[in-house]
Amino acid sequence: MRPFGVIRYSLSHAALAACLLLPVAAHAQADAGRDRFRETYKELIETDTSLSNGDCTLASNRMKARLVAAGYPENQFRVVVPEKFPKFGNLVGEIPGSDPGAPAILLVAHIDVVEAKREDWERDPFKLVEENGYFFARGAIDDKAMASIFVDSLVRYREDKFKPRRTIKIALTCGEETDVVFDGVEYLLATEPDTLKAGFAINEGGKGWLDDKGAPRTFGIQVGEKVYQDFTLATTGPGGHSARPHPDNPITRMSEALARVGNYHFPAMPGEAVRNFFARSAPLYPGEKGDAMRIVGTGKDDAAALDLLSKADPVWNAMIRTTCTNTQVTGGHAHNAVPQRAEANVNCRILPGTSVDTIHKAIVEVVADPRISVTAADEPSPVPAPPPLTPEIMKPVEKLVAEMWPGVPVIPNISTGATDGRFLNSAGIPTYGISAIFVDPDGNGVHGLNERVRVKSLYDARQFLYRLVKTYASAR
Repeated sequence: MRPFGVIRYSLSHAALAACLLLPVAAHAQADAGRDRFRETYKELIETDTSLSNGDCTLASNRMKARLVAAGYPENQFRVVVPEKFPKFGNLVGEIPGSDPGAPAILLVAHIDVVEAKREDWERDPFKLVEENGYFFARGAIDDKAMASIFVDSLVRYREDKFKPRRTIKIALTCGEETDVVFDGVEYLLATEPDTLKAGFAINEGGKGWLDDKGAPRTFGIQVGEKVYQDFTLATTGPGGHSARPHPDNPITRMSEALARVGNYHFPAMPGEAVRNFFARSAPLYPGEKGDAMRIVGTGKDDAAALDLLSKADPVWNAMIRTTCTNTQVTGGHAHNAVPQRAEANVNCRILPGTSVDTIHKAIVEVVADPRISVTAADEPSPVPAPPPLTPEIMKPVEKLVAEMWPGVPVIPNISTGATDGRFLNSAGIPTYGISAIFVDPDGNGVHGLNERVRVKSLYDARQFLYRLVKTYASAR
């Protein structure tokens, strides 16, 4: 018979070995899930979905196949293909919640991408390249990162046997980057609105920002966005021989009008989300910038503070007011002739809650020349008010951010660009940009050359969104 002490030691050693194996197994399982996610991301990236050569229908079918392979029934997710746009397929479906009376959560991400020419890029834009801690590819961030994360999250929920209280809907849509041709969200709202109906939606936007050393600085939530609208300015004249110039010159007239437009500043109109942005950002900026942020953040329309912030950063200026800028000019028909026509494009980014008609009238007044017509270049987009930023939305985000990035402030903002959120908000679906992807100060080449995302930032966002959606879906 062995001494008691030896027996105790042997059992403890075995128990310790078993305990040591648990984190190893868990780590291996986590790595397997990450590898699978990387393959999902890679497949979506390497399926070209640009307007010129791409196929969103193929990409949607590939993402559906991954969900079916995870064990979801074939008919739980489907690809909606518009009859006139066979390559603009959109993947929709849902995980039913246990409480049919609880509003659903919509996970929306667009899978189409901006054009990218191989000869302009250092690497093939439609091949996923991992290099120096980054993933490089067109769509690496915009918006195939979130689309891949949402698909992966649904796969993980299946593995977890997670039973949400609220229904979780997904919509991977096509056309956000080229909505003048076709937009999947707009199409689904018009033809199959039930696929998108939800208590609120999580969309792209609201990214985090890294400092110049790569450390997380702020975590953003997008609450509303400015609306894109082009206006065409046109004027004509009799023309004539350039050897006999006369005062009625359309190019000269247009140039004078464009100078007035370029020098005009719309009034400062910071809304609740913008004031919240400045109030929460103030501690990050010591000195007069921080003081001005605090003043604006308290709700005061202090002209000096607003002017200081507008001049300090073009992004802050764009958050404070509607902006319009001259972007294109054409005119004349020959080098040796007085022009008969001049035309220009003025691009406006309109604050939420301000109508396109209001801005149209303002441009007419600034142009101040009845001989120059001002017309909307295309059908005006909806201009919805920002969605309410409720504790239901904010508290889960703040809790997870505090756990994953301690000390990083959560700062709401409005987007100075445009997303499909404008259609969803207009349809009564409050839409929030929560990508959880931290980007470098230069913006990571989104819409430009050599688009990239830090590998760590992508994997962190994967974990954050998986947990956040689970929290939202379980909430009462």
